[in-house]
Amino acid sequence: MPPRDTLALLDISVVIPAHNEAVRILPYLHAITSHLQRRRQTYEVLVIDDGSTDATATVVTSFARTTPDVRLIQLPSCRGKGAAVRHGMQSAVGQLQLFADADGATPIQELDRLEKAIADGADLAIGSRTLASRLPGFTVQARLYRTLLGMLFHAAVRKIGIREIADTQCGFKLFRRNVAQDLFSASSIEGYGFDLEILYVAQRRGYRIAEVPINWADQPGSKVRVLRDGLAMLRELTIIKQNGVNGLYDARPAPHPMPSITVQQLDLPPR
Repeated sequence: MPPRDTLALLDISVVIPAHNEAVRILPYLHAITSHLQRRRQTYEVLVIDDGSTDATATVVTSFARTTPDVRLIQLPSCRGKGAAVRHGMQSAVGQLQLFADADGATPIQELDRLEKAIADGADLAIGSRTLASRLPGFTVQARLYRTLLGMLFHAAVRKIGIREIADTQCGFKLFRRNVAQDLFSASSIEGYGFDLEILYVAQRRGYRIAEVPINWADQPGSKVRVLRDGLAMLRELTIIKQNGVNGLYDARPAPHPMPSITVQQLDLPPR
């Protein structure tokens, strides 16, 4: 394989981490590829199979036979969502790089909102259910227990210094290629707390972050185990904070120390 910097870049890469998603992933793959084909952009969809024990690999491989822009990358064992996303982003060759959850909770059409934020000057644009829930014209369908736990977790997030971001955990985030390569090369969290680490590093390095309201609907079959994964994420918060104190995220100077772009700065009418 030629060096990565000599590869022809595509317009966009979509990275989908998947662990035992044989039942849920196929409709979302159809939706993603149909949407991108209609836009007539060059693209790739990378499904990162994180050690699945079901038929995820078979389902994706079968779909890829008729849609060659879809590619399966298999990790030999289940390492965690953070590890899967990092592997996918570092393998991607899109000028823009999106990661999206395999359940399709965020319609792929919401990509257009994030792209507009990038075009308006952001380095990364992150979907926000919290902002959407405060605005007319958006639909956010979330279970009550997840909403309450999210509020408690957000209070803990503020303790480590992630500022001015209402929803850190939405699984729909878009990056400029160079920004994705920088942030994911600095990341080490392999579990669900990887979003926090990426945003923490992005703020420390001065990247411009746009938080964009999106439509979102909770899907049945969630892989998140509330108590176990919640405690794991709190441990990961501690690791992120300690890494920051130890200077592990300060390898490069901030490219342009500007404030995050807030939703008030974005002209994004509801769909």
